[in-house]
Amino acid sequence: METARVLVAADKFKGSLTAVQVAERVTAGLRRVVPGLKVETLPVADGGDGTVAAAVAAGFERREARVTGPVGDPVTAAYALRGSTAVVEMAEASGLQHLPDGVFAPLTATTYGSGELLAAALDAGATTIVFGVGGSATTDGGAGMLAALGARFLDADGKPVGPGGGGLAALAEADLSGLDPRLKDVDLILASDVDNPLTGPKGAPEVYGRQKGASEEDIAVLDAALAHYASILGPEKAALPGAGAAGGIGYGALVALGARFRPGIEVMLDVLGFAPALARATLVITGEGSLDEQTLHGKAPAGVAAAAREAGIEVVAVCGRLALEPEALERAGIARAYALADLEPDPAVSMAQAGPLLERAAESIARDFLS
Repeated sequence: METARVLVAADKFKGSLTAVQVAERVTAGLRRVVPGLKVETLPVADGGDGTVAAAVAAGFERREARVTGPVGDPVTAAYALRGSTAVVEMAEASGLQHLPDGVFAPLTATTYGSGELLAAALDAGATTIVFGVGGSATTDGGAGMLAALGARFLDADGKPVGPGGGGLAALAEADLSGLDPRLKDVDLILASDVDNPLTGPKGAPEVYGRQKGASEEDIAVLDAALAHYASILGPEKAALPGAGAAGGIGYGALVALGARFRPGIEVMLDVLGFAPALARATLVITGEGSLDEQTLHGKAPAGVAAAAREAGIEVVAVCGRLALEPEALERAGIARAYALADLEPDPAVSMAQAGPLLERAAESIARDFLS
């Protein structure tokens, strides 16, 4: 009989466990039932927060830079580097976690620090940059990022417009001639699980503005300002998939930096070396905090399951809460899902005790699939 080899390729359980901790807990639970079991761990991410951590767990070097946070305060942001490939996560510089005490700034939050983080990766010699976008506090169309890289956005008086999406309403001229020349020689991959356009009913302000503190009035202001900005930079790219990612930073990268859009999980599986790890496995365990409808639209577990199914390898999932019917799981290529909520129905207790509960779930997986 073939020796079992398990690949644990799960995302974080947001608010409870990092992807690395998920892998550790699952491994511990499996080995409690099957001592000496061969387990390989490959924490994964889909381009959003946790992407740099996943790259570091896969052998990239963690680097740090002091950059401008979304409301102008300096923050320490990490990126990952291996050889000439960098993984840059915009949330590290411009994410919601950098807002002071959750005080939102929907009209003025800037992606300037994301541009500084990209520049740090260029300084480190990167010629391929995976730019993971998600979890942003910003809706500025990437204007701040581009300004940090040398672009100038001027009002009718020739003065720089104010920070954030709100400032773009006064934009009269966009001068991209000063952009960092090194960008011309870089393969910049826009990695996102979001394929929204820049503006309109499915655009960045309307779909994601509220979670960044925008009122209905703010959303209308931001949508009009971004449409005006795109009319000056190039409206044709505003409708591309991914243009609306992370408050429109996707559009800035596509229109001015020559980026190419790819689903975040596909890019990250390539970068992390998933294919060779998969080839060594007889069972794959994936997962994330909540397995729900969103999971099926480009989140990490769906990407892992699709790749494993193509290779003919069985997949099971772990999660905090399960909101998918068995038929939906089966369509995604997941044989069975184990939810912590089944072991502990109180969400607060489940999140606080996620580690021990996950070990118990992994014990069940071992008994059901490996004994």
